[in-house]
Amino acid sequence: MHPMKLHFDVRDIFQAPRIALGGKKVWLLLQVNLVGYVAYFLFTHMAFLVNGWSFSKVWGEYGLYPCLIGNDYTIIALVVWLVGVLAWVVASLLGYTAVARVTYKQLKGDEFYSSSDAWKFVSKHWHAPIFTNISIIVITLFFVAMAAVFALIGKIPYVGELFFGIPYLMWFFGSVFVIYTSIVLIVASLFTPAIVGAMEEDTMGAVFQNYSITWSQPWRTLLYLPLIYMT
Repeated sequence: MHPMKLHFDVRDIFQAPRIALGGKKVWLLLQVNLVGYVAYFLFTHMAFLVNGWSFSKVWGEYGLYPCLIGNDYTIIALVVWLVGVLAWVVASLLGYTAVARVTYKQLKGDEFYSSSDAWKFVSKHWHAPIFTNISIIVITLFFVAMAAVFALIGKIPYVGELFFGIPYLMWFFGSVFVIYTSIVLIVASLFTPAIVGAMEEDTMGAVFQNYSITWSQPWRTLLYLPLIYMT
């Protein structure tokens, strides 16, 4: 099989629906959504049980789609529910990575790359789709924490005002970087599975690629993604 002919511009977007509706990709996403849903369903019921509800009451109130939010709940119940939500998110990220790998192989001309091959790939690279977003969040929180510390130092009479005023440019560029990193986090939530599936990047490589995409391809990100979703 020959590689699929691409133009690497807006014309490729209109091939996205045809490429996306492959049987292997639909099957992969069905698998991960089923696993994620079962985990979410079980943990949400555990959260309601911790909160004092009976199983029959949860079933009668919500049926197949229980949700803790909108009810009174304890901290323990909230934590248990969030574990279920996180399990579904993790399953989805791994599934998106498997689909990205199948799509990459298809674009390269390998139509015989199977879903089991994709899962073997994910089993070797599972950490990157999960920990890339976490790494970007940690970077953001680090700068926010440092800003809070320096703000507290700035409250010290006389010395604090001097300490805040002299390196003002550093605080300014630090705040800009936090805003930029927040945008990178949004980009990473969309692109990380594709980056890992196509480039086999580890966590640090995926973080770098997301920063690079946000900086060098902002208009493609802003314009192409809505076009893909519309098609």
